[in-house]
Amino acid sequence: MDEVLQNPKFQVKLSELLDQDWFKIGISLNVKQHSLESIRSDFISFRNQEDKAYGMIKKWFNIDKNPTFEKLKLAISNIPKYNLLKEVEDLANMFLNDSSNSPSNICERSSSLNSVSSNPPDADSKFCVKRDTSEMCTALKNYYRETYEKVNEIQPPLKAPAYVHLMDNFVDLCIVNAVDTQRDVVYSFERQKFLEKQMNYTPISYSKIFTKEKSVILISGIAGIGKTWLLQKCLLDWSSNLIWRNVELVFYLECRRLNQYPNISNINELLNVFYKDIINDFKISNHPALFIIDGLDEFKFLNELINRSSSCNYPIVNALTEIQNYKYVVAGRVYAIDQYQSVSTEHRNKLTIQIMGFNQKGIHDYIEKKVSDEKKDVVKETLYGSPIAKAMASVPFYLCSMCKIISDSKEINKNSFLTMTNLYASIFLYFFQNHIIKTNKLINKIIEENSNKKYILNICKVAYELFVENKVIFSEEEIQTFIIDFDKIESNLFGFIEKIETNLGCYYQFAHLTIMEFCASVYAYNCLSIEEILANKKLESCLSMICGLTNKSQNSLLKFLFNLNPSKNSFEKLLYSILDRIDSNLDKSWQSDNENEYQLKNIYVNLFIECFYESQSSFTDEIKLFVNKQEWWEIWIDNRKTSYQTSCENYFVNHYIKSGRKLSKLFVTKNILSHEEKNLTIQCSKNVREVEFRCPIKFEGMKPKDKIEVLEIRISRYFITKKDFEENFLPWINLCEGLNLLLHKDIDFIEEIYEWIRCSNIKWLVIRYRGKIFDALDELKNFITQKNI
Repeated sequence: MDEVLQNPKFQVKLSELLDQDWFKIGISLNVKQHSLESIRSDFISFRNQEDKAYGMIKKWFNIDKNPTFEKLKLAISNIPKYNLLKEVEDLANMFLNDSSNSPSNICERSSSLNSVSSNPPDADSKFCVKRDTSEMCTALKNYYRETYEKVNEIQPPLKAPAYVHLMDNFVDLCIVNAVDTQRDVVYSFERQKFLEKQMNYTPISYSKIFTKEKSVILISGIAGIGKTWLLQKCLLDWSSNLIWRNVELVFYLECRRLNQYPNISNINELLNVFYKDIINDFKISNHPALFIIDGLDEFKFLNELINRSSSCNYPIVNALTEIQNYKYVVAGRVYAIDQYQSVSTEHRNKLTIQIMGFNQKGIHDYIEKKVSDEKKDVVKETLYGSPIAKAMASVPFYLCSMCKIISDSKEINKNSFLTMTNLYASIFLYFFQNHIIKTNKLINKIIEENSNKKYILNICKVAYELFVENKVIFSEEEIQTFIIDFDKIESNLFGFIEKIETNLGCYYQFAHLTIMEFCASVYAYNCLSIEEILANKKLESCLSMICGLTNKSQNSLLKFLFNLNPSKNSFEKLLYSILDRIDSNLDKSWQSDNENEYQLKNIYVNLFIECFYESQSSFTDEIKLFVNKQEWWEIWIDNRKTSYQTSCENYFVNHYIKSGRKLSKLFVTKNILSHEEKNLTIQCSKNVREVEFRCPIKFEGMKPKDKIEVLEIRISRYFITKKDFEENFLPWINLCEGLNLLLHKDIDFIEEIYEWIRCSNIKWLVIRYRGKIFDALDELKNFITQKNI
């Protein structure tokens, strides 16, 4: 389409269509207003509206180094003039199908390698024929520099693109070795697993990964984490001879575009579609090439690719399989890369990595680069003050969203990021208000309008139907099965849903999969019964978020999303229905000694605590009944727990202890605690039966409040001073009835420990010290006496 935009004949016809709308469209295309005023007032050079529209187009071409057809469409949509948009698209298609205006003829009239299109290389590329490999290499590098030096910033869906210089704005991503990160089988929810892995892996530097020659690199990560951004940086670095120096040709292919060519059967056909004006039937065999495949999870035929057979009905699968004969990089969401590993096992020189988002330095650098000086402090204070915001700030999508919301808010609502559901709702409503509706009205006034409620439900219905079918790309025919009058409202859906134009037609996808998951939850809450929600296995990952929508707090934005459908059923009992389901599964788990069943028990308990937190519930009679039925409520402070889980447990334990109940056991297995972990430990210490320390620990405020039935201090691997032992553990020893103590062999204050225990109310004890076991105080006294003789 961009090739058509350069055609003088098309520009003249376009001017006729724009007519009196040229001025508004020029504003949307960022042409300076004084330039447009000059065109409007010049009656000699521009005698009519068509002339003025033509003058505006030329002015746009002069100021914009990268004028594209997509930008023109967005400008027309912003007026909005959707009939005009359709006419312009029809005009462009007519020129595209006219052989005299074909891209190949335009290319033949071009004589310079540097006439590079701003779109991805496709049938409409401007490159001339270059058969020599070195010339092709130069052409590819020129193309990548022109195309990806200035890219759309990673951000939530906006109607107007925000172009930034990638190399200037690239912030270090946290990259980890992911050989074992995708092996979790049970209840493997992508967001939860991401938060867990975020804590437990050592980062690998970019240079160590991409400067070394690897035959295969598999890159996984959750949606919005920065995979595509990283790949585009690789293209620029290769173009500057910084990486892959022994690779002559690098070809970048996006799965969302491969989907449109299911009948392509081999690599040469593939390249002659996407890079035809560079290679022009050049046979790629026997040449050092590297293929980059982006968005594997978006590939429609992923199952066929994984389970290859000679009878596959989609030739494109064979083409993608053939790529494995070369060096290649494949990126996609975690589940897709996990499956794909099974077909790339024959490569020994393989590296599997996972993108974990921004590290702490990256978050700090992003705020410094992207947030205005007067808002930096409030952004940092809000992000670091909320456990949820702090946990999700490493994901570029969330960090960008939260920075925008905080920067644009006159008054910060502390509930905006209180729970994960609050975070999603804040992002959704912010962009609905500012970039879809584009109004200064308060959100409560916006949601009062039935048309806006219908808009949100339409978006959410599409998201739900696609989410449960595990579809990322969808056609106009598919979307019409969800929304009958789609033709009338199509253009109004853009912003959350984006339109992808190809030579074979238009396809659609959600601008971000996070938005898709949240919208699916909103639809399920508003339009499905409790029974339908619990019966749908695909909605399990949404259960805590659906519970989150039951939060009726007047200070929460969630209240604007749970009353979109007046005929919906009451969801007052949703949490209790989930409790019943969890309860039945827990009954099976308690009765089994199987390790998998034990893990399932923990999963279901954690699910309850997460649902309880997201809904911001209190201890009702039904919840008390459920809680009382479980024999063990254990809290672990360890390296396996995410900050989000800690927030959920803090909320639960606070209500649990306030209701007069005792926790079964507190485990502490780490000595450097976060603020949330300290709070959780203090909460638990107020009323708990058993406590087990597996390392020395000390911080202000952690004092037991009531008797402890059993205290275990397992510090045989730690040498500890008398002072530290007294400060760390003596307050606990003074309140325990039974003591199990494992000591380091080199400590020299065993006599003091004897005296402390003698003066306490301990009824029984077991002490392990220097290879001996003492289960009575007299035995310990005899050992000390003999030692001193």
